[in-house]
Amino acid sequence: MSSWQFWGLVLVIPYLLIFLAFVIYPVGYGLWLARHPHSYVKLFEDPIFLRSVINTLVFLIVGINIKMLIALGLSGFFVQTRSWIKWLSVLFILPWAMPSIPTILSVRFMLNPEWGLINSLIFRLTGADGPNWLNDPTLALTFAILMHIWKSLPFWTLILIAGRLAIPAEQYEAASVDGASNWQKFRFITWPSMRTLYLTSTILSMIWTLGDFNSVYLLTGGGPADLTQVLATLGIRYLRLDQVDLSMASIVVAMPLVLPLIYFMMKRLSK
Repeated sequence: MSSWQFWGLVLVIPYLLIFLAFVIYPVGYGLWLARHPHSYVKLFEDPIFLRSVINTLVFLIVGINIKMLIALGLSGFFVQTRSWIKWLSVLFILPWAMPSIPTILSVRFMLNPEWGLINSLIFRLTGADGPNWLNDPTLALTFAILMHIWKSLPFWTLILIAGRLAIPAEQYEAASVDGASNWQKFRFITWPSMRTLYLTSTILSMIWTLGDFNSVYLLTGGGPADLTQVLATLGIRYLRLDQVDLSMASIVVAMPLVLPLIYFMMKRLSK
């Protein structure tokens, strides 16, 4: 063994130990806890599990599509070279740059039905009490989706801005000479150039959103009556009930959603 090989091995060993301790062991132990078939029977018999699956699908289908479409539109706005747009882009990035916990808890405080900012303004303007925003399952899940969109929208907008900037300006200049409209420029230049980036970003966003714990747990806590639970928060519910096997099983059943997304993303990246 040469000295280069020796030092390479020495430098790799700490990473392997950390990987084994914090990735392989927890995943393996979780799969071992979730190995019993009766855990899945109990899981599927729990009505909260079915509700969590539906909430997760709504979160993915509605939240991600709205977020990515808005990001696509905003990327066209922020790519302009006007100075005031550059200053506005700095403010736009702030929600993504700020820590999640104080941000989401601040929004939860604003939605408080008794002393929250929103209901206080409603009372001052109308003299009527505002609704209990987080005590209605539909409203609570809607606000959780909006919280997720608001928090992660700047990141995906930046990704799509980078995609737009990679398109040669000469293509737009030639289209302008030919009399193309803005819609025609988008249809025949922008979208074909950004389609792969947009679809790959959407798939990656779906993978990350499946693990988005903060948007739901910090805002609604899974309530009211566990009706806004998603798969990312369901495991914590079972842990609080001292049902570790169901907690691990709820994570394992999410794998059929995650693995196809990873496969399609890697397939697109390989092209």
